[in-house]
Amino acid sequence: MSMSGAPDILVLGEPLIEYNRAGDTPPTFLRDVGGDVSNFAIAAARQGARAGVLSALGADEHGDAIVSLWDAEGIDHTHVSRHATAPTGVYFVNHGPSGHVFSFLRAGSAASLVGPADLPREAIAAAKLLHFTGISLAISGSSCDACFEAAATARAAGRLVSFDTNLRDRLWSRPRAKALIEAALAMTDIALPSSDDMEKIFGDPRPEAMADHCLALGAKVVALKLGAEGALIATPGARHRIPPAPCTPVDATGAGDTFGGSFTARLLAGDTPAEAGAYAAAAAALATQGYGAVAPIPRAEAVRAALGGK
Repeated sequence: MSMSGAPDILVLGEPLIEYNRAGDTPPTFLRDVGGDVSNFAIAAARQGARAGVLSALGADEHGDAIVSLWDAEGIDHTHVSRHATAPTGVYFVNHGPSGHVFSFLRAGSAASLVGPADLPREAIAAAKLLHFTGISLAISGSSCDACFEAAATARAAGRLVSFDTNLRDRLWSRPRAKALIEAALAMTDIALPSSDDMEKIFGDPRPEAMADHCLALGAKVVALKLGAEGALIATPGARHRIPPAPCTPVDATGAGDTFGGSFTARLLAGDTPAEAGAYAAAAAALATQGYGAVAPIPRAEAVRAALGGK
């Protein structure tokens, strides 16, 4: 699919099919689409940005389902290849006494095989912003290399790079995660870490210190997600605490991706970092009020209404 105009935002990583357990006798699962970068792209698109994905899918029914969703959401997938033998990644969500329990079938997926040679360099240089995450770094060595090459391509063209830590311990060792996340933050204009990730990786529980760490590495804007405590928006010259938006959460799946996609979309639209932070916090809060990753991601009208029409 090609949209009217090149994407403003390109995301690099792995889309996934989700099977969420909905019943026990017999066990039944509802199918949805997930994956952090796909959620991010959809969130950005629902706020009015032109978004596209750089990835690979299997030549399978799961890949078809993801493409169908992207078509419905206006997500450009011109640069998403279909692999003849490697599958589309899948994860299952069960519900235990302490919350969600995730099981992944993603080893050897089509997206994990993407490498630097697969990158559409002209498209990356033409977009306003490239986004990737810690998961994009962790799923394979070739994907990690592709992320750094894509970031270098975007920076050489004078484009913006955003990065979300999205730490998943099951994908890599903590020392490797720390080294590569620091390297990614050093190539990042817009850092989108969560406080949980930052404390696990760097050990300091203080939000101000977390923001300082990202800025010292080279980020120009830090939007630190603090969960139920809101967010901290930091630049070299200013700090803004964003209070949590009122909501009645039922499922936080994809809320962080919604924050990031909304934040970058609003920055590209001309908002200040503080304005984009307040908007993104409201969007993320709305995204927790429904089940699943995609369906609850709000559109701009709903976010504006939550902000009192601002």
